[in-house]
Amino acid sequence: MRKGSTLRLTALALLWGSSFLWIAIALWAMSPAQIVLVRLALGALVLLAVTRIRHLKLPKDRGVWFHLTVAALFANVIPYLLFAVAEQHVSSSVAGVLNATTPIWTVAVAFAVGTDRRLSRLQLAGLIIGFAGTLMIFSPWESGSQITSWGGLAALGAAASYGISYVYMNHYLIGRGIEPLVLSASQLLAATGLVAVAAPFIGGLDALHPRWDAFLAAAVLGVLGTGVAYVLNYRLIADEGTTASVVTYLLPVVAVALGATVLSEPLTVPVLAGMVIVLAGVALTRRAATRVPPAQKTSPSTQDPAER
Repeated sequence: MRKGSTLRLTALALLWGSSFLWIAIALWAMSPAQIVLVRLALGALVLLAVTRIRHLKLPKDRGVWFHLTVAALFANVIPYLLFAVAEQHVSSSVAGVLNATTPIWTVAVAFAVGTDRRLSRLQLAGLIIGFAGTLMIFSPWESGSQITSWGGLAALGAAASYGISYVYMNHYLIGRGIEPLVLSASQLLAATGLVAVAAPFIGGLDALHPRWDAFLAAAVLGVLGTGVAYVLNYRLIADEGTTASVVTYLLPVVAVALGATVLSEPLTVPVLAGMVIVLAGVALTRRAATRVPPAQKTSPSTQDPAER
C-alpha cells in the first residue's frame, strides 16, 4: 500500500473508530434522534459540496431515489439511531466491538435471501466463529452484565441493519453506472429527510442541555466521521481496491482504545476475547470472498460500512 493510502487508511480508521466516542459525548446534551439528524445533515452537506466541486449531478430517476431511500433507512437511519440508543446503556467500546460483526451479518443476510447460496466452508466457519465471539461479548452467563441489556441488543441490531443494507445496495444500486460518491451523497440526503420527518415522533424535539463539548462532538461526528470519512473511503477504494477493507479490523481496536483512555470505560476479558474471535471470523469470511471469481464479487463500494 502506498504511503498516501496508508495515511488515508489510518485517518479513516480513526474517524470511523472514534464515532462511538463522539456519540457517547454528544449524548450528554442531545437525544439520539437529534444526534442522528445533525450527523446526517452535516455529512450530506460535505458530500454535496464535494459533488458540486467535481461537477457531479445527483440522479434524477425516481426508481433510483426509491432504492436510495430504502438503503438510507437500513444503512443510516436505523443503525445510527440504534447505536445512539445503545450508548445510553452500554459503553462506546462495547458498541464499537459489536459493530465489527457487520461483515458477519452481511454474509448471513446474503445467504438467507438467496443472493449468495455458495456458502464455502471458510465462510461457514467464519460465521460460526464470528457469532461465537458475539456470544462471548454478551456473556449471558454473567448476571448483571450491561451488554445483555437492551443497549447491547440495539448495537447488535444496528450491525445487522448494516448487513441488510449492503446486500440491498449491491442488488439494487450497484451496477447502474452512477458514481459511488454521488450515491453516497444522495443516500445521506435521503436519510436526512427521513429523520427530519420522523424527528418530532422519536425525540427530535426534546430539550437540549447546552454543552459546548457535546455540540462539538456532534459536529465532528457529522463533518469528519460521516462526510470526510466517505470521501477518504472512496479515494482508498479507487487507489487500493478491496485492500481498503482492512479498515474493518482497525475500527473496534480504535473504539476500545479511545473508550478506555478518554472516557475511562472498563475493559473486560470477555469483551476483549470476543473482539479477537469476531475479527477472526471476519477474516475468514473476507478470505473466502477473495477466492470468488471476479464476476461474483461484491462491488468494493459496498464492502466497508461507511456508516460508522
